[in-house]
Amino acid sequence: MTDRLPHPQLLLGLAALRDRALAADSLNALAFSIANDPYALLRCHQALVLAQRGEDLELLCVSGLARPSEDSPYLVWLRRASRWLAGQLPDATPRWLGRDAVEPPEDIAEGWAEWWPSGIWCIPLHDRDGKRLGLVLFLLEAPPAETLLPLLDGLWQTWAHCWAAFGGQRRLLAWRPSKRQLLVALAVAGALMLIPVRQTALAPAEIVSRQAEIVSSPIDGVIERMQVRPNQPVEAGTLLLSLDETTLKSRAEVLGKEVAVADAELMAASQRAFDNPQSKSELTLLNGRAQQRRAELAAVQAQLQRTRVRSPRAGVAVFSDPNDWLGKPVVTGERILQVADPAQPAMLIQLPVADAIALEPGAEVTLFLTAYPLSPLKGEVLETSYQARANDEGVVAYRLLASVEGQPEHARLGLHGTAKLYGERVVLGYYLLRRPFAALRAWTGL
Repeated sequence: MTDRLPHPQLLLGLAALRDRALAADSLNALAFSIANDPYALLRCHQALVLAQRGEDLELLCVSGLARPSEDSPYLVWLRRASRWLAGQLPDATPRWLGRDAVEPPEDIAEGWAEWWPSGIWCIPLHDRDGKRLGLVLFLLEAPPAETLLPLLDGLWQTWAHCWAAFGGQRRLLAWRPSKRQLLVALAVAGALMLIPVRQTALAPAEIVSRQAEIVSSPIDGVIERMQVRPNQPVEAGTLLLSLDETTLKSRAEVLGKEVAVADAELMAASQRAFDNPQSKSELTLLNGRAQQRRAELAAVQAQLQRTRVRSPRAGVAVFSDPNDWLGKPVVTGERILQVADPAQPAMLIQLPVADAIALEPGAEVTLFLTAYPLSPLKGEVLETSYQARANDEGVVAYRLLASVEGQPEHARLGLHGTAKLYGERVVLGYYLLRRPFAALRAWTGL
């Protein structure tokens, strides 16, 4: 009776195999344990673990080797061979398949003779509902001992139990809709694409004044002093800045001397003309030269009067730091500052060409100021530019001017934010696919 009892080391080895299977934390870890751990017990040439995926079998693990590449000849042949083997196993009973006892197709027989030994011990793994989870193949020269088979049944059941626990999660992740479900989903998506929505676009914006006049340099010169501070209220005629007069005063002094010399020469020629006929011919030339000097002196004096620039209207002086302008050379017509009316704010919007939508005067605009994000400003588009230009950031954009409804206190000149522009109504499909189609056309040229 004692001779029929299994060896204690065998029982301990089987218990260790079951413990390793139960300790696996994923299906891949379980497959690795199934393929590699029984080697000490079975001494197989190779063990293969395959998972059932519909009508096909997917190779999960190969004992002692990394998973073969998908385009290897062995794996290509194994796909065909595994389908044939699955057909030889009608139930969950393990089966020994000897190469001489079965008649595989010719292509499978050739691969068997090249890659596999004389026999295969096939262990199908099924869940409680009888659904096949996978297949374990042990490549052996001879079938296992009959006395070993009853002891291994518990190991197969443990593998199937663990596999079923992971397989339930895998089935949830690998859920595939039916054709009817796909058609219903496509119909719903098509209906959603026809929902009318309003086109919108986001663009950087700044608060400016609708009534603002640019103050530019009246002459070429150097700014000597800024007489006002940034954002300082000014009245019409208030002195804004003064240009350096040193060069013009020197020029005026020199021209004054030249005028005196020209007048003296003209006086002397007039006195000589009474008794010298030749002096009479010089009178016209000297008179023209004197008038030329007076004209030059008058022009310089006029420029001296323009060195003091005054405000053309009442408002607020808008410019950068005065220290940026002190001593800076300027040319005639160069913009220095603005005199703006803070009581008439507006939105200056730079709409990038890539985000441009069809906008007409009167389109709604909402401005979210960076300083006051919870108090948006409402308005309407007043004018739009038809030509895009590069802004200070180098982005090609359209210039839009929009009004500001009411008299909000926080609509101060110079504040920046993001403007949301509302265009015409379009279907949702056009709204979502407009930019991808435009990018595709730009990329393909179609």
